[in-house]
Amino acid sequence: MSVKRIYVEKKPAYAVQAQNLKSEIETFLGITAVTGVRILIRYDMEHISHATYEAAKGLIFSEPPVDDLYEDTFPRAEGVAVFSVEYLPGQFDQRADSAEQCVKMLAEDENPIIRSATTYVIEGEISEDDIRAIQSLCVNPVDSRLSDGGVPETLEMVYEEPADVKIFDGFCEADETALKELYDSLNLAMTFRDFRFIQDYFANEEKRDPSMTEIRVLDTYWSDHCRHTTFSTELVDVSFTDGEYKEAMMETYEQYLADRAEIFAGRKDKFVCLMDLALLAMRRLKKEGKLADQEESDEINACSIVVPVKIDGVEEEWLINFKNETHNHPTEIEPFGGAATCLGGCIRDPLSGRAYVYQAMRVTGAADPTTPVAETLEGKLPQRKIVTEAARGYSSYGNQIGLATGYVKEIYHPGYVAKRMEVGAVMGAAPRKNVMRLTSDPGDLILLIGGRTGRDGCGGATGSSKAHTTSSIETCGAEVQKGNAPTERKIQRLFRRPEVSRLIKKCNDFGAGGVSVAIGELADGLRIDLNMVPKKYAGLDGTELAISESQERMAVVLNPDNLQEMMKYVKEENLEAVVVAEVMEEKRLIMYWRDKVIVNISRAFLDTNGAHQEASAVVTVPSVEGNPFKKSVAAADPKAAWEAVLGDLNVCSQKGLVEMFDSSIGAGSVLMPYGGTYQLTETQAMVAKLPVLQGTTDTVTMMSYGFDPYLSSWSPYHGAIYAVISSVAKIVAVGGDYSKIRFTFQEFFQKLGTDPKRWGNPFAALLGAYNAQLGFGLPSIGGKDSMSGSFNEIDVPPTLISFAVDTGSYHHVISPELKKAGNKLVYLPIHRNDKDLPDYEQIKKQYAAVHEDIKAGRIVSAYAIERHGLAEALAKMAFGNHMGVKVDAAEDRVFFGAGWGSLVAEVPADAVDDLTAEAVVIGEVTADGVLSYKDAKITMDEALNAWMPKLDGVFPAVKSAEPVSCEKPLYDKGQIAICTHKIGQPTVFIPTFPGTNCEVDSAKAMEAAGARAVVKIMRNLSAEDIRYSVEEFAKGIREAQIIMFPGGFSAGDEPDGSAKFFATAFRNAKIKEEVEKLLNERDGLALGICNGFQALIKLGLVPHGTIVPQQADAPTLTFNTIGRHISRMNYVKVASNKSPWLQLAELGGVYCNAASHGEGRFVASEEWLQKLFENGQVATQYCDPEGHVTMDGHWNTNGSYMAIEGITSPDGRVLGKMLHNERTGEAVAMNIYGNQDMKIFEAGVKYFK
Repeated sequence: MSVKRIYVEKKPAYAVQAQNLKSEIETFLGITAVTGVRILIRYDMEHISHATYEAAKGLIFSEPPVDDLYEDTFPRAEGVAVFSVEYLPGQFDQRADSAEQCVKMLAEDENPIIRSATTYVIEGEISEDDIRAIQSLCVNPVDSRLSDGGVPETLEMVYEEPADVKIFDGFCEADETALKELYDSLNLAMTFRDFRFIQDYFANEEKRDPSMTEIRVLDTYWSDHCRHTTFSTELVDVSFTDGEYKEAMMETYEQYLADRAEIFAGRKDKFVCLMDLALLAMRRLKKEGKLADQEESDEINACSIVVPVKIDGVEEEWLINFKNETHNHPTEIEPFGGAATCLGGCIRDPLSGRAYVYQAMRVTGAADPTTPVAETLEGKLPQRKIVTEAARGYSSYGNQIGLATGYVKEIYHPGYVAKRMEVGAVMGAAPRKNVMRLTSDPGDLILLIGGRTGRDGCGGATGSSKAHTTSSIETCGAEVQKGNAPTERKIQRLFRRPEVSRLIKKCNDFGAGGVSVAIGELADGLRIDLNMVPKKYAGLDGTELAISESQERMAVVLNPDNLQEMMKYVKEENLEAVVVAEVMEEKRLIMYWRDKVIVNISRAFLDTNGAHQEASAVVTVPSVEGNPFKKSVAAADPKAAWEAVLGDLNVCSQKGLVEMFDSSIGAGSVLMPYGGTYQLTETQAMVAKLPVLQGTTDTVTMMSYGFDPYLSSWSPYHGAIYAVISSVAKIVAVGGDYSKIRFTFQEFFQKLGTDPKRWGNPFAALLGAYNAQLGFGLPSIGGKDSMSGSFNEIDVPPTLISFAVDTGSYHHVISPELKKAGNKLVYLPIHRNDKDLPDYEQIKKQYAAVHEDIKAGRIVSAYAIERHGLAEALAKMAFGNHMGVKVDAAEDRVFFGAGWGSLVAEVPADAVDDLTAEAVVIGEVTADGVLSYKDAKITMDEALNAWMPKLDGVFPAVKSAEPVSCEKPLYDKGQIAICTHKIGQPTVFIPTFPGTNCEVDSAKAMEAAGARAVVKIMRNLSAEDIRYSVEEFAKGIREAQIIMFPGGFSAGDEPDGSAKFFATAFRNAKIKEEVEKLLNERDGLALGICNGFQALIKLGLVPHGTIVPQQADAPTLTFNTIGRHISRMNYVKVASNKSPWLQLAELGGVYCNAASHGEGRFVASEEWLQKLFENGQVATQYCDPEGHVTMDGHWNTNGSYMAIEGITSPDGRVLGKMLHNERTGEAVAMNIYGNQDMKIFEAGVKYFK
């Protein structure tokens, strides 16, 4: 049989995933009879030679120290339940894809086919029903299925030749009944009115019947997702019900009508609709000259402002881009892929505008994830499954790309059971001089760069625009895209190059609508050859090629003269590109497939966005009852009330969720998500340094969000106003200048249908946002609407999220953790009228004064108050440094009550009288860690026990906190390797593989220390590419003094356990020889950080100092005991002075650096541990802030044996460590306490001098 099968299983000590699944079966499914769970990865492979197979077994498919490998079958006990889960055909299988790429590195002329599956073994006396329940937990039917278990004859897929595209004969003549029948059979997102509109067009203008492709393209083009058709529906009548707040709401409405009458005077083409209301404040403020910084272009897919930036003292203009995006529908039915491509869609919008995306925010909405699985609605995934898988998907994608996620928040409300809310928002930037905004001219070519096309995402735009029922969910599988993060990373690298950016005339990303929209929007006249579109597999027909939403593709308009130059750069970045279209004079969209024209539609018709739709809106004025501002919060037992607030689902700790997301990559995050010595004070905004490649700047960007579903459910109007105010308050609290803020809004509402009262909800919310924009004089310059949040009878809460963006200097940024005992606590109120509407003049004055007080150092920390008053804010400020608060001058109404927009601040005692802001002293900071209000006193332990555990069963924050000491005597022998090959400026060779994401940070750190960095990309798209790269790598190492293996996700951390690419490539005879010469003949150095440490240990360079096969008893790195990615700052102690890399660090000194890894747990046998300590090869160990080396899970977060963080080769010249020393710099992680600079890069350079 030509297909070989192997199974790979983690040894019991390292079987973290199996242990986690067993506990999930017990706690989540309530099945307690399971006595054991085993998980094996199954690989089937074909077209692989025997020699390559033997070499790959212990190098690519398994890792001898932590895995057992079985061929053909595996041993198991009698009577156990066994089942395997495989991907559906056409779904991206990163594990198999990475395995194929790695095998090709071993033998570049072979073309293996590999398929992976996961095999589960369930032990114990369990019923058939139990097995079915466990299977449904392990199988996501949208992208996976149960495998029959047999070994296939062949892995080669035979695809049926697709039929020609169907023509709807008789379409133009069809009567209403026949037309309706056809409409119903096609399951379209468009309305029947649109369908009739299409019939009219083809009958009267084209005088022919349409093709299936034309109908699908129009359905996509006109979908709510692509063209905001609900937002563009004319509201022919708007009325308000009676109520307490009617007058105030009518006043805003009349202001809107008066403003639009003035702005659109004499125009007949404008009408009242949600889109008009969403944009009018911007139009008015622009007319008043308050939007001078907006970049004007017809091309931008993201909000773009022009900002003057000083780099090394020289001012230049930069474009700052920001964008928010939803992926509610895909995430609801396929949480991992849906959430991953939510972020992907976010990134690609600024990226298509040539901006480098450097920071992301994630705001999501869910129902209570602690609800038992038995209470799950029919047709829905359990909330816990959705929230955990979506978090894994979004974080996995962002972490692999190397995008810092600066802020993560999940909002809980029972309405989100109707449809999950998955919102991403990103910041991007580029020097303005690198971005050309040109027109598409006849003869220009359109280049498709990036990934290949599959069926994934066929119908994503239309699917996102549909409300769901129990039955529709079963047929939506193909509507979900799958993310391919390594390819996205490559595109980011390509577009960041100025020489590439300057060749691009226009660009669009592939998202909703695929080729038809991405290319279709780039010019009025286009000829698209679908035969040229690269495919993942055969069998796709013309319609699928036209609308497939396969991700990680960009469409670029080029002058034909620049094609060869662009192709050269594309090849250098290890990407594929092909010309698929040409711009033509005639304003039509024409698509060819095979030898036929399958789409030929006029641009004018496409641009109608479908038939004109009309609706009415009745705005329901809220009653006083239910007003959160009026809610009684008088506390008979203040201590119990305070603890209840801390345990509230929307207040409690989300640390276990937040720390799944890499927040430090790029070395530009000014604030970590949790600050203080104990990393427990939650920040309220994300702040990042501008991502300049050369030089330094103090310019930072800030982003925050504002929204509360309970306030919005009571009154969408008030909800939107305070969403905007809250987003501004959070920017002000970190030191931002409110007057420079720009907004982008996210609307997510129930399916509106034809019910005027439903239309009244988004109308009321947008009226509130209008009021706030005019009140502040600050515009929203973008947004995203999603109007399908309904499931059967359940609706999402009316949702308008305000994202606020600001720029400033890091010199004025403050962090929210309390700093010093004796400082005063000061309440900074904003004023509301009797209708609970804001006094904007007072607020603007207050926020301006707070900004000045922060700049002058009079305010050292601040927090924006939300629904739970001072009780929430002060506790969160206190947690980070375990400070106490003593509040003796506040009322319950302020302490426990809603206070969106007001702030609380920490002020040095001698600065209180100098404050310019309106302020009330309410108490002071204490050193005892006790939270006290009136007679209530809560110790720090009590407060944290109320706040921390609520979501621990869903998102565990710490794995076992056993405080066992691992102290060993410091190694101080002083036998340091001497360099006999001195050089003025050493060269560092930095190899970059698919999945590497720290090469830029590493090169910058090395260059800042005085070295010359050479970054080389491993090209592996063909056998010729691989041979070329091997020669280039060998040459690069030959000319270098240092090799640095950077961090990242080598091949996406697949197959199961990472650095496979590094380890495979560096065993190549030519490369291996050059590495040995560098180390043994030229006294060279090697450094590996994170994924690079994994490479060193798999090669044997640590602990052996030479490249050797990995033995079963060798030390290695494996999965964190918590079973997920960990991103935070960790304290480490320098345990040895043996290595040249540590010569500028203090022996016994404590340093604090960024951890970001899923597989950082160092494991070794007792014999090896003893040998490493005796020989001084243990370089660094995890410790607490005081330097106590410990197994305590709070400090040794990945569960490393003997708390080992880094080790060296026997002579110390090769150092491998997990923590990212390259992610340091001026104003990086300002809310983290401790010395972040071990000076290892400077020491490496000094060694050669």
